[in-house]
Amino acid sequence: MAESPVLSVSRVAKFFGNKLVFKNVSCHVGPGEILLVAGHNGAGKSTLMRIMAGLSKPSAGAVSLGVEPEDTAYLGHATFIYPGLSALENLQFWGSMYGLSSDRKALVGLLKRVGLERAAEEKAGSFSRGMAQRLNLARIYLVEPKLIFLDEPGTGLDPRSLANLRREITGFRDRGVSVVWISHQVQEDTALADSVLVLGSRKVAYFGPAAAYEMEAPC
Repeated sequence: MAESPVLSVSRVAKFFGNKLVFKNVSCHVGPGEILLVAGHNGAGKSTLMRIMAGLSKPSAGAVSLGVEPEDTAYLGHATFIYPGLSALENLQFWGSMYGLSSDRKALVGLLKRVGLERAAEEKAGSFSRGMAQRLNLARIYLVEPKLIFLDEPGTGLDPRSLANLRREITGFRDRGVSVVWISHQVQEDTALADSVLVLGSRKVAYFGPAAAYEMEAPC
């Protein structure tokens, strides 16, 4: 028997005033699956992800989660870091919000995982966009969610950090964690996904296996 989806989206539509963003969007994500969301700028990818994550209400349709809300994590365009705190203090604060241990060694290990161990005591307000994004990724790793929403997580990352991010994303699958991932680097990232959802012309242009989309996608 197939496992129940971690995320199900059924005939979702979104309007802003009289403006239709998209309609009749349906998809699903199983345990340990990676869904890549693609589409041109303005297609509504970030809006759809916010609806999936429960941060915005659809105008029509429904979204259901197969995990508890506290078992989800969301990384959007805003990094949510506190500029007056150091990288380590940011992780300690976020951990306290989830009732997690503030063990210094473990937190430094998370910073090492994203290449920020040498900046552990530096104020986050001095970080570049790429460094801030890496600290935000460490926040995601900290809470060990079962379902992760990543809205263009590669923004601002150098090639080495981007390669590490891709390894982490495939590592989530190996640990049974589901990922919904918006990417503009579709050709490179489709190979890492299980399924692909493409938004176009205010509706779903494609939803299905990543391998089949690779064959259909233009070179």
